[in-house]
Amino acid sequence: MIAEIDITHSCPRWDAALGDAAGLCRRAVFAALDAVADKAPNEFPGGLSDAAGRPVEISIVLADDATIAGLNLQFRDREGATNVLSFPALPSENEPHYSAGPDGPPVLLGDVVLAFETIAAEAEDQGKQLGDHFTHLVIHGILHLLGYDHLDEAEAQTMEQLEIRVLGALGVPDPYVEEAPFVA
Repeated sequence: MIAEIDITHSCPRWDAALGDAAGLCRRAVFAALDAVADKAPNEFPGGLSDAAGRPVEISIVLADDATIAGLNLQFRDREGATNVLSFPALPSENEPHYSAGPDGPPVLLGDVVLAFETIAAEAEDQGKQLGDHFTHLVIHGILHLLGYDHLDEAEAQTMEQLEIRVLGALGVPDPYVEEAPFVA
């Protein structure tokens, strides 16, 4: 899948902590898109059925907790920061879909916003490498843009298994396995 990825750094701490945060982000985005590239357009949970063969556009914002807390309140009516927010641009069932065929303009998938302080704290609390946790959450956000969700157990299992597969291809450990405590 061809993708145009716009990455905005609104928090300089990302590169200080990860080196090339944008490069790591692109790697995760392309891995997620590659994992679903063999799906038929009608197999996506979202509204991509009419956009087969077209490039996609994605916007990623590497933000801080204050930025994401504002978005969380504005768009979800929830107080405080969260690790990642996804804003899919795919049409709902009641909206017109993209014009069919590969010759149309790129398909805007949407925006993913990540919060530095929350993600860094989670990684530390969970004993994960920051880059691995960041990669997981970028992939998680991209899958939301593609229509995947975790509102019920079946959806959650499908999304988690896809995340695990994509992360494994990148050499990132399964984020859902809890480490057994070390016993001496």
